[in-house]
Amino acid sequence: MVELRKRKAPAVTPAPIKKSKKTEQPTTSQKQPIGKAETASSTISRTSPKAGDVIVADSFGGEFETNEGVKTTLKSLIDTSKSGVVIFTYPRASTPGCTKQACMFRDDYQNLVSAGLSVYGLSADSPKANTTFKTKQKLPYTLLCDGASTLISALGFKKHPKGTTRGVCVIDKGGNILLLEAGGPAATLEAVQQLVPTISKSG
Repeated sequence: MVELRKRKAPAVTPAPIKKSKKTEQPTTSQKQPIGKAETASSTISRTSPKAGDVIVADSFGGEFETNEGVKTTLKSLIDTSKSGVVIFTYPRASTPGCTKQACMFRDDYQNLVSAGLSVYGLSADSPKANTTFKTKQKLPYTLLCDGASTLISALGFKKHPKGTTRGVCVIDKGGNILLLEAGGPAATLEAVQQLVPTISKSG
């Protein structure tokens, strides 16, 4: 006699839960975050431009000086570059973190200019202080002296009530902001290094 076995009812599997895209945080920086102590979200002004924006260089950042005391503008810097400009900001010349940052850009200078980029350091220091800094550290690039913080503020690197956030930006010949992030000494250089292959191919 064949024994009949009762079949078990098939298990009901719950429908997968769809994750809402609204919960995803939008990224405003390049592929990798720029550092732990100094992050873009906490130090860049919310009203500042961001990577992907296009600026009108003629009226952006006002007038400032080189460490040699020559007045210039962002438009002039971009116009005289081959592929665009790299501008890294630092709080104060000849301090430990700023010296480390400036020397890292010095040591990688040839790699950056090989992509057609003109490199500049930017702070609110006086021409005298920046010239001393440049000479002592044998920096091959020009230091920009923005005593009124007009360009520093326009880029979103102005601290309130005073001071400058460490960061970096890259702007191409067309005014396109390829990079604009705050970060530590090493992170600012690494962010630019990631762009170099792309700029070299397009140049």
